Amino acid sequence: MKKLKFLPVLLVIVCFLATGCSSKQASTTASDKLEDVDVVLDWYPNAIHSFIYAAIEKGYFKEEGLNVNIKFPSNPTDPLSLPAAGKATVGIYYQPDIVMARVNEKIPVKCIGSITKTPLNVVISLKDKNINTPKELSGKTIGFSGNPLNVEYVKTMVEADGGDPNSLKIIDVGFELLSSMVTKKVDATTGGLINHEVPVLIHQGKKINYFDPSQYGVPNYYEEAFVTSETTLKEKPETLKKFMKACQKGFNFMKENPDKALKILLANQQKDNFPLVEEVEKQSMDILLPKMETKDKPFLKQEKKVWEDNINWLYKRGLIKEKPKAEDCYANLLD
Repeated sequence: MKKLKFLPVLLVIVCFLATGCSSKQASTTASDKLEDVDVVLDWYPNAIHSFIYAAIEKGYFKEEGLNVNIKFPSNPTDPLSLPAAGKATVGIYYQPDIVMARVNEKIPVKCIGSITKTPLNVVISLKDKNINTPKELSGKTIGFSGNPLNVEYVKTMVEADGGDPNSLKIIDVGFELLSSMVTKKVDATTGGLINHEVPVLIHQGKKINYFDPSQYGVPNYYEEAFVTSETTLKEKPETLKKFMKACQKGFNFMKENPDKALKILLANQQKDNFPLVEEVEKQSMDILLPKMETKDKPFLKQEKKVWEDNINWLYKRGLIKEKPKAEDCYANLLD
């Protein structure tokens, strides 16, 4: 769902600064007494965003003195480039991509909260391909959607499972992750999500196998996370803390009232661009909740070791030119 064509973030930021590019926006009721916070989603509304819409609906942002405006991305780097360019307060982006943007393109952004504690990205194949472990991908054709991270994920997984990563034929299938498998164009795909592509395929009656990168050599990472610019973090730390507190309340509502949170989400779906299937989103929410918080890993809290492990892996795979300090990449705003 979110693994669209990879574009240099710096190029997109230059576009925004030079031409004032903007994204579609849906806002809460404005008030002169409320501080505006612009949030760029990683995609159109779906189950992963339920806690945000719950926080809007239940008035948690207003309780913190905030008026939250939701923006939808017009290209895949908007959630990073808009905050970096001062065109939004926060965005939802991906931990490894944040590191790559900081190191390779010198984009001054920081992660301020982990939305999921584990990867959502999975390698998927149809059951009839009889691919039961990553090593059985050896010699097969794998589809991906443009992000070089996905290529390194599948190569690492195959190698860790005892297969031959050099035998893989990896092709860019663009937006056709699902259809490329159904039409037998590829044997498997990398870049699909366990909370979207997997329940969609199951809803369509497809029998599938899928593999989690963090179980096969790829370090655990925060698939989705909040990102802001270093300037915003320096100038508006209290605003960001208030935003995170309200998000935490929204997540607690989502966790305790999943059916009600789902109804709020469905009422805010963008039917013209990304219509939702209630059964798919319900299954997605069931998948997501245990990945967003665990007994010893609170929602939004980040761990230094997760950042260090990812930095080391990215450097080893040649995806970053140098190793940054973990502390330079993230900040925990809540106790």
